[in-house]
Amino acid sequence: QVQLVESGGRLVQAGGSLRLSCAASGLTFSRYALGWFRQAPGKERMFVAAISWISTTTYYEDSVKGRFTISRDNDKNMVYLQMNTLKPEDTAVYYCAAPKWPLRVGLGLADFDSWGQGTQVTVSS
Repeated sequence: QVQLVESGGRLVQAGGSLRLSCAASGLTFSRYALGWFRQAPGKERMFVAAISWISTTTYYEDSVKGRFTISRDNDKNMVYLQMNTLKPEDTAVYYCAAPKWPLRVGLGLADFDSWGQGTQVTVSS
């Protein structure tokens, strides 16, 4: 059974930085791409970033390109999201997600079937 536990969310001022962490267990971590999604109040859950199983390829939603960086540590079964130059519109619950299949990268909600509980990021103006 896959378990994903996010941490690191908090209140931060616009222009600030945060690093989110996600601890994974119950899967052969080094064989799975991982993703981050976010859900703002009253909105659908949206893709933010993804990383391939050996970190060779990363993917970003357009609004976070150049500001967010996804990374992973396969020795520690951890995935991270470094968020810089935060904006109020980045306010959301951030979720770590693992896909259904190993050795594949998908960027849509339907490609992922394991989710963490989420961590709240609030950016004040």
